[in-house]
Amino acid sequence: MAEVKVGRIVGWQKLSPILSIFRLTSEPGSRFPDYVPGQYIALRRENCKLTKKVAGSDGKPRYVPHLDESAGSTKLGPITHSYSIASAPFESLENGHLEFYVVLELDGQGTPGRLTGSLFESDPPADDKLVYVNRITGTFTLGKRANGLTSVLLVGTGTGLAPFISMIKQLHFNACHGSTNGVQYTVLHTNRTYQELAYHEELIAIEAAQRFDFTYVASVSRPTARDFDDPRMGRGRANNLLRHMFEMPLKEEEEVQALLAKGGDASRAKAALEKTVKPALPKHISLPDLRKRLDPQRTAILTCGNPPGMEDTKYVADTHHIHFEKEDW
Repeated sequence: MAEVKVGRIVGWQKLSPILSIFRLTSEPGSRFPDYVPGQYIALRRENCKLTKKVAGSDGKPRYVPHLDESAGSTKLGPITHSYSIASAPFESLENGHLEFYVVLELDGQGTPGRLTGSLFESDPPADDKLVYVNRITGTFTLGKRANGLTSVLLVGTGTGLAPFISMIKQLHFNACHGSTNGVQYTVLHTNRTYQELAYHEELIAIEAAQRFDFTYVASVSRPTARDFDDPRMGRGRANNLLRHMFEMPLKEEEEVQALLAKGGDASRAKAALEKTVKPALPKHISLPDLRKRLDPQRTAILTCGNPPGMEDTKYVADTHHIHFEKEDW
């Protein structure tokens, strides 16, 4: 059984009220285990607001605060959760830390809870302790999920970028030291806003360096004027931008057509379609060139992030007979 250790939270970077990047240093006198990009580690905090799963009015499960009826407050307790590592192995070896890209978990009423609620309330250095299981594991790696294929598309929504930024940073480091593998890598990363698009500038710099064959497609689903003026910024959700790459209709368009074909009420679906941001690639990226990179016979699509988005990404991959893998917890 893996040993449990206590590290320190350092370098907390707040991107938005619900998104942050932070680093974890190892317990004094120890070092983190070696790892491969795409793997994860289990973290724990002791004083977490607990939630419980209940059935909603629609029959779907949701999470609500687990109340202590005698005290009239939310129960507190330890929570352990695994997180993909966003740092690259070379960074951990050089600097002795692991990096994480995390989103604040909210219950059905929008109340912070569980592990990330405790993390976002931490106040380093006064409250900087974070327990970790001294084992790094997982099979969501390029060697396991894309072996033998010469084009890899990494689709990360929100914090789902974490395993992919680890992969890309390590590939860039290896290439700078003379080691490349001839594979074409493409990252599609979307978030709601520019401020929440973590690692954006670093990925732009890696793409510009072209130490290996790498294309970076960034997109926001709630574009503002600055995004329309930015030639390196695309628009739309990841799944719809992926559909655009393969010249498919939007998911919302398909839903409207399916309801109309059945003679059903499509008013809500039409309203959703009207609000949907139409996908657009960054201006420096050519759609024909991108399509050449994503030849189905030699491509793997790996995705991590929003479950509905991953499901639609799988639909796109299956439609074009492309090898598909996703990170599942």
